Amino acid sequence: MIEGYGKGGEKIHSVKLAVVQYGILAMMLALSAQLWRLQILGAENFRQLAEQNRIRKEPIMAARGKLFDRDGRLLVDNYPSVSCFLVREQAKNVDADLPLIAEGMHLDLDTLRATLFHYRNSPQYQPIPIKQDITADEQAFVEAHRNELPELETIGEDRRLYPRDGFASHLIGYVGEVSEEDLNNPRFQWYEPGDVVGKAGIEETYDQLLRGEDGSRDVVVDSHGREVGYLRTQHAKAGQDLKLTVDIDIQRAAELALGENNGAVIAMDPRNGEILALVSHPSFDPNAFSVRIGRTEWNQLITNPNHPLMNKAIQDQLAPGSTFKIIMSAAGMQEGVAQDMHVMCSGGGTFYGRFFKCDKHHGNLDIHQAIPLSCDTFFYALAQRLGIDTIARYATSFGLSQKTGIDLPGEMSGLMPSTQWEMKTYHQKYYAGNTISVGIGQGETQATPLQLLRALSGLASKGHFVRPHLVDTNQLPQDWRQAITDTFPGSGDKQVPLNDDSWMTITEGMAAATTTGTAAAAHLEGIDFAGKTGTAQVTGAGDTHVKGGSKTPNAWFVGMVPRRNPEFAIVVLQEHGDWGSNSALVAAKVVSAYVTKQRRKENNLVPQPKPQQPSQNNGDGDDSGKNAPADKPVEMGAVWSTPVAGKHGRPATETLHSGRYLVKPDPQPVTSLATALPHVPAWLHFWQPIRFREEQP
Repeated sequence: MIEGYGKGGEKIHSVKLAVVQYGILAMMLALSAQLWRLQILGAENFRQLAEQNRIRKEPIMAARGKLFDRDGRLLVDNYPSVSCFLVREQAKNVDADLPLIAEGMHLDLDTLRATLFHYRNSPQYQPIPIKQDITADEQAFVEAHRNELPELETIGEDRRLYPRDGFASHLIGYVGEVSEEDLNNPRFQWYEPGDVVGKAGIEETYDQLLRGEDGSRDVVVDSHGREVGYLRTQHAKAGQDLKLTVDIDIQRAAELALGENNGAVIAMDPRNGEILALVSHPSFDPNAFSVRIGRTEWNQLITNPNHPLMNKAIQDQLAPGSTFKIIMSAAGMQEGVAQDMHVMCSGGGTFYGRFFKCDKHHGNLDIHQAIPLSCDTFFYALAQRLGIDTIARYATSFGLSQKTGIDLPGEMSGLMPSTQWEMKTYHQKYYAGNTISVGIGQGETQATPLQLLRALSGLASKGHFVRPHLVDTNQLPQDWRQAITDTFPGSGDKQVPLNDDSWMTITEGMAAATTTGTAAAAHLEGIDFAGKTGTAQVTGAGDTHVKGGSKTPNAWFVGMVPRRNPEFAIVVLQEHGDWGSNSALVAAKVVSAYVTKQRRKENNLVPQPKPQQPSQNNGDGDDSGKNAPADKPVEMGAVWSTPVAGKHGRPATETLHSGRYLVKPDPQPVTSLATALPHVPAWLHFWQPIRFREEQP
């Protein structure tokens, strides 16, 4: 065909030919520009995309800081664990794989879908935790299905290991996954879904110190998502270890002494506020929260009428009963009223036209007799003379109706009535007759165990009141020390003037209470043990005393060693525990354990005496236990179990234990605190079996 002519010899118009030529040229230019944009201008962007297809960033979880007791013994540890994550970048259709994933990982399909829905708004590159602490067969499932399920990845991490049987659970707390509600809180602004945070106790208060900083690792993968190498690793920074003020031996003694009774025990050094033991019963197992607690178990905890998640040591607000009489005595002495008072007790007295009952006929007595005998009639009369506002002023100055400032979340402030409180709350004048009930720690008065411990031990320390704490602030950064004070405001450290006459009268009265008074059954020979019982009526209470019944009074005791300027103070609350002397017996066991340990430290090994025969009056009118056998072996606080044999009174089978090292197991079964403390270490009683090791030192 001749150039310029079309089919059939028809000549092609030159304009049409030019249009076609220029169109082809434009297309070539457009293609060239696109190639320039992709290969030159977008080279870096596509290189990064390709790199992301080849490199996957895996998180390296930071180990949480460990917790130790005051002697450096490990209390809370970590153990190696493997968790399974779903990486959405590795699969085009994750939903189609969910049934197989649920079957292989032993998950409920609906629960798995709910987990993915929970993370729907998170970045695609963020791994989704679908199961924590997976088993060996589940790890094998992931490895065996690398080709079919490239979106599944396993990551090793350290998981929390707590003492078993709920040992010290309320002071330690627990950890759990951060919730959506938490993420809306400014405190959790740096956290992401899936992060593990402290939820209660020390774990919550010091979470930012304990949690550390997570790292990451760049992993090279092939087209199937299989790992073929590593590029860069940013190592995780472990959280800070913390040494608590708690003594494992005293903590164990307190838990064994309280037993299955609902209530609380707190032991403290009144000189500096260090908490040596803190028990709340019933307790819970914090290990159940370390992975993810089941819905059934959670519902059982929150619906339990005994409130196992409640820290009764700092949250139980109850009438203090006769323990409040020490505060009344201090107020009366400081006001110059109580010194010269003599009251005739004939089983009660009439005040404001109403008869108020006393459990005994004490006869004519003064304050020196009224404190150890816990005479209600005397303190009715003292309350009438002081008036509610004077009582409230002193009680508040001693720390009631305000938080102590302990470094634990959720502390309650209690209640101290006054005329101002009555008007603010009920918009009416205060009824003077209510003052009579307040005088013996009843009525609207409410206090927590920790408040009473701090108040009475502060009075025994001649007005020196301290802020209770569980972590020594010397190991904290400077900014943290101030942050703790700001976060947990309270009455803190302070000195309240107390004259010598008041101090001597109060401390002598509390010492007499444990020898001839209401706590005589708890007397410890050779130990300067003082204290005050309290039997607090509950709403709807009757005249009968049936321990554990819903209408049975609450049993209180606050004690200290020695009686003046004490180095050890303890409070015991038994809910519906009947007479206060019952709690005094619990306290005596813990005091005996403390004194025994101190004597061992000083190498002053003296045998503990047998318990004294209970007096006819077992405390606040209680006559129970007066026929207890005199030859019963010492069970609480003894250095060694009976019978005693061997050198220096030691049994021939004695073995030494220290920390993780076990020299020789004791052939005798652990049946009481005598063999459990300190003869057999706490490791054998409350530590997780999977972490216990036998080693020769």
